[in-house]
Amino acid sequence: MELISFITIIMFSSLIVSSAFSCRSNIVRCQLQRIRHNLELQSSKSSSSSSPEEVTKEQQNEQDEVLLDNNKSSNDDPYFWKTARDKCWRPVVSDVERISYGKPAKKKRTGSRGVPHRLNQEERFLYDQGRKKGFLEVAGSSWRSQRREAPILNTYRSLCDARGKAYIVLHKGNTGESDDVVVDLSPLRMPSNFASTQSYLRSYETLLPYVDYFSGLFDEEEDGNDSIDEVSDDEASNEVVNDDDEEDDDWDTRPIYQLPQYCTRWQNLPRSMAKTLGKELSILFDAKDPKASKSLKPKGVKAGKGRRSGGYGIG
Repeated sequence: MELISFITIIMFSSLIVSSAFSCRSNIVRCQLQRIRHNLELQSSKSSSSSSPEEVTKEQQNEQDEVLLDNNKSSNDDPYFWKTARDKCWRPVVSDVERISYGKPAKKKRTGSRGVPHRLNQEERFLYDQGRKKGFLEVAGSSWRSQRREAPILNTYRSLCDARGKAYIVLHKGNTGESDDVVVDLSPLRMPSNFASTQSYLRSYETLLPYVDYFSGLFDEEEDGNDSIDEVSDDEASNEVVNDDDEEDDDWDTRPIYQLPQYCTRWQNLPRSMAKTLGKELSILFDAKDPKASKSLKPKGVKAGKGRRSGGYGIG
């Protein structure tokens, strides 16, 4: 009797196990079918939407090629017009302040005895205002006969070089209807971007009202040796490469007063338009100095005591 009951229990348990296994297999089979169905749907969607994706990729490639062609010289920099060279020689703002008062700079080559930088009281006021506004306003060429040059232009250009900003100057005419606005790109020390910056300034939407006064890019090279010897083509190509290398070295190592100016100019502007243009350019080149404040006279500086009179005056 016990044997019969034991056999009955075993048969009942085997039935339970077989039914559970069959249910499990059915569940697995259903899951596999669902997964296969989802995969088929995904493959059909991808095949139907493959052509639009290809079109958008082609359009994107064409746009990229256009951007590369337009900004080839700017190395794909979106802000190439105001990008300044890194890891090059630049003065320090505090040293520019010191030589503007006639005191010696702590960093060598910040100033030069042959290039006047010392400012008088009137030039000091214009210099401080230029730092706050982002562009300098001077009367005419700001030539000073006592220094036989324009110290305020030299000092402000050194300041722009120290900050790595474009040098923007408004030259006021006598009548108020013939003002000039000049943008010197040399403090940026990026000669590869000068031509593209000129094109950008000419076509920039905010500056289009001034396009009739635009006179393009010009450079003021230092006078050098004009004699040219006859050389072969190979020697000429080698000289071109060497000249490019030497030019890069100059922009890396020389002070700003030893480098030529590369200027873009708007000529014969009315006074109101010239000031508005100066404001627009200062915003475009981010030329305003947020740390600008009234210049503080260093201790030990006597007014009118130049180097010729035994003082600290540079130039």
